[in-house]
Amino acid sequence: MITVEEAEQIIQDTIKNYGAEITPFDMALGRVLAEDIKADRDLPPFNRVTVDGVAIKHSALENGTNSFHVKATQAAGDLPIEIIEDDHCVEIMTGAGLPLSVDTVIRYEDLEMRAGLAALIVDRSAIKKGQNIHYQGKDKKKDDLVATSGQLITPAIVSLVASVGETELRVKKLPKVVVISSGDEMVDVEQTPQQYQLRRSNNYTIKAILKQNGIEAGMLHIPDNPEVTKKLLAECLQNYDVILLSGGISMGKFDYIPKALEDLQVKQLLHKVKQRPGKPFWFGKHENGVIVFAFPGNPVSTFMCMHRYFLPWLQSSLGLQAKQPVYAILDHDVYFHPELTYFLQVKLETSYEGKLLAKPIEGNGSGDFANLADTNAFMELPLDKSDFKKGEVYRVWLF
Repeated sequence: MITVEEAEQIIQDTIKNYGAEITPFDMALGRVLAEDIKADRDLPPFNRVTVDGVAIKHSALENGTNSFHVKATQAAGDLPIEIIEDDHCVEIMTGAGLPLSVDTVIRYEDLEMRAGLAALIVDRSAIKKGQNIHYQGKDKKKDDLVATSGQLITPAIVSLVASVGETELRVKKLPKVVVISSGDEMVDVEQTPQQYQLRRSNNYTIKAILKQNGIEAGMLHIPDNPEVTKKLLAECLQNYDVILLSGGISMGKFDYIPKALEDLQVKQLLHKVKQRPGKPFWFGKHENGVIVFAFPGNPVSTFMCMHRYFLPWLQSSLGLQAKQPVYAILDHDVYFHPELTYFLQVKLETSYEGKLLAKPIEGNGSGDFANLADTNAFMELPLDKSDFKKGEVYRVWLF
């Protein structure tokens, strides 16, 4: 049996680049950028007015002018209107291009507008030269990078690429994934279970996590039958890049999946990890490159393993820029005796001092999936100790 750190390294050693594809920029949210994006012109592309008001020559204020004749009104998108006389101004709107003959914008709130005049109602010293102007190229110069390969495409990135005229983006391809549940005791959601049956939920949990990460997965259910198990797994090995299994990998008499994977030449890279929940976790790779994650059937085990192992593997395979690990302060004492890494369910809260606190919400074992609704992270407690004290800091995995 191996440690969590050893399991993580084995899994990370199998990361694979699935290539890239082109997608419309407005359909790329949540994908990973596979190219650098440059500004096609300065940002902003002109000296841009940032408030509604009037544009003046600051030198006029320095010479004692308190009121200005409004020469004209300029809206955003209009050609700039120039002035010659120092006591003239241009009434100008937010987003308009600043005329070359002026250098300062005074907001309406500091003015009294009457009969074609704009009169100051604040002290002249309060008006600073160059105020309320977003200068050309202040954000980015032409050919500067606005987004880089490996970035997650967020709404902010969508806005940026739209502003530089990129209608299509090269993004990392997502692996083709199938989610497989197993067991004759499991029935589908719409069915009414008999007394000792359960509704399938793990496969929907996995599918939902995948969907949060942009993957629309296929779903299958394998009965407790060795021949059918082998046949369906063989088909999946030919049609998918990643197989995610839930259940059927322990030491039970009807756990046919490990033998079927062995017969199909899927090399076992790990089986059983020093952790709770998720100790029976199995991981392997077929000679054709297909990756197989086989999670224990208990819901919390599956949920934890998806966040601790699969998602980091996926992010690495997509070349996503690494995130800084998140750490939190344990809010209560915890005792855990077995020599296993313990993934403690916690509810993260921020204190008034701005500290991230982890409040333990201990459930009733790896089958207590209802408890997950009251938590939002796992805290990873190391296997080399049993007593974990309030105030100690450990890594957390958010979900």
